[in-house]
Amino acid sequence: MLIKEVNIRKMKMTMKSPFATSFGTFQDKEFLLLEVTDELGNTGWGESTAFHSPWYTEETFETNLHIIRDFLIPLLLNKEIHHPDKVSEIFSPLRKNNMAKAAVEGAIWDLYAKRKKLTLAEALGGTAEKIEVGISIGIQQSKEQLIEVVRGYIAEGYKRMKVKIKPGYDVEVIRSLREAFPTVPLMADANSAYTLNDIGLLKQLDEFNLMMIEQPLASDDIVDHAKLQKAIKTPVCLDESITSFEDARKAIELGSTQIINVKIGRVGGLTESKKIHDYCMEKGIPVWCGGMLEAGIGRAHNVALTTLPNFTLPGDTASSSRYWEEDVITPEVVAEDGFITVPTGYGIGYEPNFEVMDRYTVEKIHFKA
Repeated sequence: MLIKEVNIRKMKMTMKSPFATSFGTFQDKEFLLLEVTDELGNTGWGESTAFHSPWYTEETFETNLHIIRDFLIPLLLNKEIHHPDKVSEIFSPLRKNNMAKAAVEGAIWDLYAKRKKLTLAEALGGTAEKIEVGISIGIQQSKEQLIEVVRGYIAEGYKRMKVKIKPGYDVEVIRSLREAFPTVPLMADANSAYTLNDIGLLKQLDEFNLMMIEQPLASDDIVDHAKLQKAIKTPVCLDESITSFEDARKAIELGSTQIINVKIGRVGGLTESKKIHDYCMEKGIPVWCGGMLEAGIGRAHNVALTTLPNFTLPGDTASSSRYWEEDVITPEVVAEDGFITVPTGYGIGYEPNFEVMDRYTVEKIHFKA
């Protein structure tokens, strides 16, 4: 296939409520939507996941736009592509900028699946018809408020609760949750808020039978996580530390992690995500799909990826209505009793809702071969 046109939409949508983590709080989400068109007029959609500030990784919404506009699209226009796996090779001369690369590659995957008359899940090799999903809960103003938020999501049927923690908002918060919900699957996400000096504190979490503690130490570390894992019983899950297949391989060999969170944007796309999945399955390391507060296009890509067989733990891909008053796809992503039914339409399986898109589009940028 030949990519003849690319359209970029700069989007700004307001979430239903502020989302707070150890690195910051925000409610407005700026992101990019990409539409690629081939020589036959077929289209594919991708979404960038970088935030407006470089909290999570060094990338931002604006740097994604710069890299996509000035480097990735010129490499792609009029380039003959036989399979989306080749996109990462085309982009390989450019270092890092994984979220920018993933947004473009995701659109190519969607286009490829539509051309082949496959669902994106099928194109990736996925087989699940339903995926199990959990919920990610930001830092709340009080333990009592957190308990009520969790109670509400349990009533909606979500199978796993992920709770953000930070120094001063950790052991007692988890203790109160475990006392209120003795059997609910529960995990803590630290977003790199601790160091090895906190081993004593982190050991205290062992008594709460957590599924995992996610990324407790530095975002670029795999060595200290191995030391931490030897000192605590709670499984360590790596998130920010895993930006490629090679990161995953090294972390597993070092014993730095027992579980890996795969985020498409963080690792540079669906091709790299699949490589990590396959290697983890070979090594007996379960994976799950993390979320980046995506709108519908990105959420649809997460759904498709999660159909691969080693995604054995509930991911972060909740219903669209968890975050947005209205979403940019139709139908919206819906979780029922903690499961999302995988769509059966070609490509991502959801259609763009242009009326909603137009409402939240700040700027359109058009490229043509």
